[in-house]
Amino acid sequence: MIEIDWAGEAGRLRAAAEGETDWNAAVARSLVRDGDKVVADIGCGGGGMAKALAEALPGATVVAVDADPDVLEQAREHTAGLVRCELASMDDGAEPLRRAIDAAADLIWASASVHHAADQQAAVDALASLLAPGGRLALAEGGLPARHLPWDLGVGEPGLELRLDLAQDRWFKVMRDSLPGSVPMPYGWTEALTRAGLTDVTTRSVLTEVPAPLPPERLEGVVRAFQTRIERLTGSDHGHGHGHGHVVSDEEWLAPEDLDAWRQLLDPSGAHYLGRRTDLAVLSVRSVHLGYAPR
Repeated sequence: MIEIDWAGEAGRLRAAAEGETDWNAAVARSLVRDGDKVVADIGCGGGGMAKALAEALPGATVVAVDADPDVLEQAREHTAGLVRCELASMDDGAEPLRRAIDAAADLIWASASVHHAADQQAAVDALASLLAPGGRLALAEGGLPARHLPWDLGVGEPGLELRLDLAQDRWFKVMRDSLPGSVPMPYGWTEALTRAGLTDVTTRSVLTEVPAPLPPERLEGVVRAFQTRIERLTGSDHGHGHGHGHVVSDEEWLAPEDLDAWRQLLDPSGAHYLGRRTDLAVLSVRSVHLGYAPR
């Protein structure tokens, strides 16, 4: 069984919000329309997109909604008064979200949050019901696995990053199955938006590329992201047992030899530390699925 302690994840989500400023700003600008008056970020995490939406729409009401009070507090600090922050969960249906937003929304954004709902289609249905006529629902879900590392790192077997992706995919399935009342959704996000009654459903995938050598702050962020992924798969907190925000599971997601390689790569005092390499890069593709409420 997998359980995520979102309070323990709050700091990581805040760091992600700060590190994805440019991506959030570009996507926000592509989504907003001049006439938008009410916008909501559901499952707002650290508040990165909520802040970007507020900056792209001066004068509009932007509401950041999350189910965890500690996460929401990080969003409140990050957005610094630009948005209204409200506590509500998608798992409780549309009405708590409707009360939190307090108006029909012209645009709803939900990034990597719907896949944590026990019934993903019901969550999409709930979000769609919050839209004003002609309003848009944008789901940031899926894309392609990011690539950062050379195939051969000189430690462990080549293809280490590929095997980490496979382990994470298995972890994700168990996470979904562990949700109380979990309901399978054996079709894609565009189909889910269509089943929710939305029209003109499309997908736009956004490429992010930063070639090697990475700037120091970007390199630090990549290494930190790998550290978080390994902690999630091992249930550890920097090697000191189960930590907040990580997996509680008896599964062994990584082969022992791969885990040993990752420990060497993530050890700042070791000879193979990723943070001293000059050949790490960022190449990622994230998909945004968009649908319109009928007028």
